[in-house]
Amino acid sequence: CVAGFTLSTLMCGLADSLEALIFWRILQGGFGAPTTPLGQSILMESFPRTQHTRVMGLFGVGVVIGPVLGPWLGSLMAEHYTWRWAFYAIVPLGVLATVVLRFVLPADSGRPRTQLDWIGFLALSISLGAMQLVLARGQRLDWYQSPEIIAETVVAVLAFWIFAVHCLTTCRPFLDPRQLANRNYSIGLLLVTIFGMLNLTPMVLLPPLLTGPAGFSDSLVGTVVAGRGVGGCLGFLIAGFTGRVDARLSMMIGFGSLLMAGIWLTHIDLNVGYLTLALNAGLQGLAIGLIWVPLTTVAFSTVKREAMAEANAIYHLLRNLGSSFFISISVAEIVRSTSANYSRLIENLSQYNKVLGIPSVLGSWNAETGPGLAGLSREVARQATLIAYLNAFGMFTVACAIAIPLILLVRSRSAPST
Repeated sequence: CVAGFTLSTLMCGLADSLEALIFWRILQGGFGAPTTPLGQSILMESFPRTQHTRVMGLFGVGVVIGPVLGPWLGSLMAEHYTWRWAFYAIVPLGVLATVVLRFVLPADSGRPRTQLDWIGFLALSISLGAMQLVLARGQRLDWYQSPEIIAETVVAVLAFWIFAVHCLTTCRPFLDPRQLANRNYSIGLLLVTIFGMLNLTPMVLLPPLLTGPAGFSDSLVGTVVAGRGVGGCLGFLIAGFTGRVDARLSMMIGFGSLLMAGIWLTHIDLNVGYLTLALNAGLQGLAIGLIWVPLTTVAFSTVKREAMAEANAIYHLLRNLGSSFFISISVAEIVRSTSANYSRLIENLSQYNKVLGIPSVLGSWNAETGPGLAGLSREVARQATLIAYLNAFGMFTVACAIAIPLILLVRSRSAPST
């Protein structure tokens, strides 16, 4: 997987068309996705449960902080060189990781041979792929006014129905539903889905807002995003102590901090400074660090060792799905809301509006000429876009609030399973 990820990353940098870039990005995601659950499974099987909090803290630095530092370094390279160097810079690290894994990672021993449940795997893959297309293309195609969206929805529902029935009736399903009988693990799946929704969404939404209507440079946006890395390191350090007392306390503080950061973001405007945004990003990073370690430790505290690999796969699958789905929903809301806000705001922007003739209302704007109205129209578009982003940040805040009551259902101290 690491070798394939490295090669596909190199080819992304060498891509000579958008189609080629998308193709290699698909392969990059396909090779990269298994590395996190496999790595976590190896660590959890190699260390006793009493050390899982410490080990997951170190592991989480790579899982959570890596996606934070990457955009920052990538933005610097894109601004000073070209976007291709954001891919090229990963290649030497990938080659080094491949060589180290080849000589350091011990071979599996004593594991029973397993067979992939192709029906369950393909049904789930088709369902998730179709649903992702619905979310990604729905706004552009006017949702269910489009035959394509209707067809994709039918395929998604039908494929998921086949997957669910197959999992309940076959002897060796792709995802064992009996795992859901584990209370901590089931609640952990819900929480990690919400965590996935919250983790990457601000990093995806903020850069277009800042480089577009707000007028930030790429490097300045990267500096803002990098604030999450600083806060994340501090959060992982604190989680190592709070998790020993009560994992629920650390998660409550973490999701509460994300809630505060979300409320903060819903009150920004286009004159916001980068220091304010960097502090907000730092608060987000602190929250992510406080959540990840205790959440992972509690979710797997009662999972049997032989089921650890499958449980990790489901865990990270839902984390990635939560992230991709929520980002798609947020982007769709931004597109929809921007158009609706512009139509509503522009109604009063006319030469026949007497209020616009008052000097104190318009200031330096001019509503009496064509160019003046065009300038006002551009400003209205900027403000409509801002309101749309604030709506998306409001959705982010609501998701944070939903997670907090779920934490109370977690059993903090459970008898470990062997």
